[in-house]
Amino acid sequence: MAAVLQDSLQVELFDAPLGAEVIGLDLNRPLSQRDFQRIHKAHLDHHLLVFRGQRISPQQQVDFSRRFGPLQIHVLRNFQLPSHPEVLIISNIIEDGKPVGLGDAGHFWHSDLSYKEAPSLGSMLHAQELPAEGGDTLFANMHLAHDTLPAALRNAVQGLRAEHSYLAQYEELRRRSPFRPALTQAQIDEVRPVLHPVVRTHPETGRKALFVSEHFTTRIVGLAEAESRALLAELFAHSVKPEHVYRHRWQPHDMVFWDNRSLMHLAAGTPDHLRRKLYRTTIEGDVPF
Repeated sequence: MAAVLQDSLQVELFDAPLGAEVIGLDLNRPLSQRDFQRIHKAHLDHHLLVFRGQRISPQQQVDFSRRFGPLQIHVLRNFQLPSHPEVLIISNIIEDGKPVGLGDAGHFWHSDLSYKEAPSLGSMLHAQELPAEGGDTLFANMHLAHDTLPAALRNAVQGLRAEHSYLAQYEELRRRSPFRPALTQAQIDEVRPVLHPVVRTHPETGRKALFVSEHFTTRIVGLAEAESRALLAELFAHSVKPEHVYRHRWQPHDMVFWDNRSLMHLAAGTPDHLRRKLYRTTIEGDVPF
């Protein structure tokens, strides 16, 4: 099913609960405001867009990302791309005994930077080096997750708030892999826990979405610990049912742009002996409501 944007630009919907491919886009060429607005609308409609074959520089990725809003700098600055602090290197490659990027990014389901006061609007991930096997990324539609909650549970979570913390799984990840350095006090201060609605309203479309994740959500405010833990476990399990999930199988030079207000994502894993490297830019969003 293809919806024509203009003579050279099309959106091809995936046979999945989210996502579409934008066909005919070359980010080496100037993008008109008209085409940008249509890409923006497709992003809102489908929550995730795939731009294939983008042989672009990091600066071009930064420039395109900035058209959607200010960019956010990740707290782990040791994995910034030199000369481009807006670019976070996602990679399992280790050179001279040191990781070149954040190799365990996406180990748990999450929405990028939900632990910030103003979480991410969206993220762009551009493939630089891909493994011969593995390396897929899974995305879960949190609008569908909300809409398909049993009525009693949907009513129960309305108005609740939850705490999000960058440190929620940090020490667990440090024990598992070499990619997480000890944080300085300044870094810890930068990622103090925040409270967000369990159900957020998309600021551009008005649609409701669950906004909790196994990576960053620590508790539901006002509930006893056992009750909070049980409710979050139920919401996590429901969110990532197969009927809510799209699996992206990366191709060379793919750039994927997803809406963190609408989706969660998870790295499916890469064999340790195979190299994987991608560049991520993250666009600042609004305070959830």
